[in-house]
Amino acid sequence: MSVLTLRLAGPLQSWGASARFTRRTTESAPTKSGVIGMLAAAAGVERGDDHRLASLAALRFGVRIDQPGTRVRDFHTAHHAVTGKSMPLSERFYLADAVFVAALEGDRLLLDELHAALRAPVYAPFLGRRSCPPSLPVELGLHDQGGLEDALREEPWQASAWYRRHHRGRHEVELTVLREADEHEQEAADTLRDQPLSFASEHRRHTLRTRVTSSVRIPNPFVRQLPRHDPFDALAEESA
Repeated sequence: MSVLTLRLAGPLQSWGASARFTRRTTESAPTKSGVIGMLAAAAGVERGDDHRLASLAALRFGVRIDQPGTRVRDFHTAHHAVTGKSMPLSERFYLADAVFVAALEGDRLLLDELHAALRAPVYAPFLGRRSCPPSLPVELGLHDQGGLEDALREEPWQASAWYRRHHRGRHEVELTVLREADEHEQEAADTLRDQPLSFASEHRRHTLRTRVTSSVRIPNPFVRQLPRHDPFDALAEESA
């Protein structure tokens, strides 16, 4: 199996696993349905093409939280496109200044196609909602050695420069990982309704997906190297 890794960074992101009436929440990390939707759009998969969607949804998914960001709330107004009548005021939540590394494990040929699509997308990628464009290229690379867990452990830390400055005293950073459970971890997993079955406008459907929370320690290449200081050096110089 191969693994495709993605960098998900932008001023705002919104990854809702549920949307009820006028309240649109966001999860604390990208959902599988949101990332698969972004890949499907880049590859030109139409909303009603459930067969092509199924091949993407079968990929094993995981995400690493490199920079958790801050949850913000916005009030949204809109008008009906035909009548011009005001729509109900809605409450929408976003993650500001967040950075994630997402990984998808599966067949190399399919991941090659998706990697190429992200470099020349049919439809522009966005981070959960169309109002949330990425601030950096989404694709990071393809990994042929190891699996999903190895890729999330080996990919360098992607946090913003200002965020890294707050961690210059640490040689390693501990990052949270949310990944799909394997067959031996079902009892230790929680569930999230973000496994896409159909993106068709008339019948969008999702089902439950099992998810395990763990952590990885990543070397911090931005650690501040303090100069060596030994107070006895001065005495050694005087005796010489």
